[in-house]
Amino acid sequence: MDGREIRTRRLFGQGRAVIIAMDHGMFDGPIAGMEDLPATAGRINPDVDGVLMAPGMLRHCHAVFAGHHRPLAVVRLNWNSVYCFHWNYRQARSVECYGVEDALREGMDIALVSLTLATGNEERDAANVEVFSRTLARCHALGLPVIGEYFPTGHLDMTPQQLHENVRIGSRIVAELGADAIKTFNTCDFKAVTSTCPVPVLGLGAEKLPTQKQALELAAGEVAAGAGGVVFGRNAIQVKDPHAFQAALCEVVRQGVPAADVVRKYKLE
Repeated sequence: MDGREIRTRRLFGQGRAVIIAMDHGMFDGPIAGMEDLPATAGRINPDVDGVLMAPGMLRHCHAVFAGHHRPLAVVRLNWNSVYCFHWNYRQARSVECYGVEDALREGMDIALVSLTLATGNEERDAANVEVFSRTLARCHALGLPVIGEYFPTGHLDMTPQQLHENVRIGSRIVAELGADAIKTFNTCDFKAVTSTCPVPVLGLGAEKLPTQKQALELAAGEVAAGAGGVVFGRNAIQVKDPHAFQAALCEVVRQGVPAADVVRKYKLE
């Protein structure tokens, strides 16, 4: 068993994975709840399976990855203009932003590499695939698993069916290119996404929902549709008690506990 398989098995060692995303500053700067990222990291529940970070923040948040029982360090290795909503970018251009070996030296356990397609420009799509494939191959050569993130271009302007078709096709492409797991949007027929990919599909939390119960119900719905776990950021951090919410999230995702039950158990708002 090589390092890639060991890390993958560890991520999904409890059946389904719970990853907390803290990489928003890489595109949005210091958003609410993540102004002081080391302090945010200090509120992470150590029972989660992984924490997604930008490579430059690993050294500042090392405490969350210390100790025998610790989350895995999932590190984003490429940058894409599609995430910069505040600058109204629309071209969805991907670039390598951190070397695989450099991130490995910083403490990366698992890489996240994003892919955006259907940009409206064939050359750009091909260039994005090139960045994705080259980075993935280097990670695999070093024994590192890769979570391939599929992010649809212009998703805010799509109908639910358009979003679903884009995610369904794009996620399969990510799997075909060699990803060990996939991170993507929940859709109106998420089972059609999860059932046609041979690797685990992790559902996003995406935008902040009005209540913690709604966020937990979203996670429950993704799991019911066959998701191999979830990646939650704002919904797991921009709450009164992140530690308690993340404990509740783990129970919903791994054990199938109803959202209403954990809301009562952990006294969530």
